[in-house]
Amino acid sequence: MQNFAQKISTFNDWLGRTISWLTLIMVILTFVIVILRKFFDLGWIWLQESVTWMHACVFMLAAAYTLQNEDHVRVDIFYTRFSPKKKALINLCGSVFLLLPLCVFIIWSSFDYVAESWRIQETSWQSGGLSFLYILKSIVPITALLLLVQGVSSSINAFYLSKQ
Repeated sequence: MQNFAQKISTFNDWLGRTISWLTLIMVILTFVIVILRKFFDLGWIWLQESVTWMHACVFMLAAAYTLQNEDHVRVDIFYTRFSPKKKALINLCGSVFLLLPLCVFIIWSSFDYVAESWRIQETSWQSGGLSFLYILKSIVPITALLLLVQGVSSSINAFYLSKQ
């Protein structure tokens, strides 16, 4: 089981590190957009939308990476004072009772939303915007799936840590 959990974590680590390069591309592209607009009075909707799409990809596809590295926001003021065993138990309960059901719900509830977008081959609402909006919308259930498998991985690790 721990080997399976490690493979999930390795994949999410690779995906998070890979997708993080989009942030550099977003900065460069935003700089180019500003220069083109300010000095050359040029602008394209598809170019601006591409930055938004990249931002959405970074945010959603790196969510499991963030969870894996425990860089997500914690509101629990007592958590930091707990022993590693107690922290593992809290993480296990949080994953099993909150994270995993939420991910299943998102996958289930987004299915019709994404399927309809694919059915109509949805494109940008903006004239001159990007086509293939349905691909971007498909990232919603993919994000939930990545969080789900990372949640399983984290649960396995937390289970073993809580037993030590």
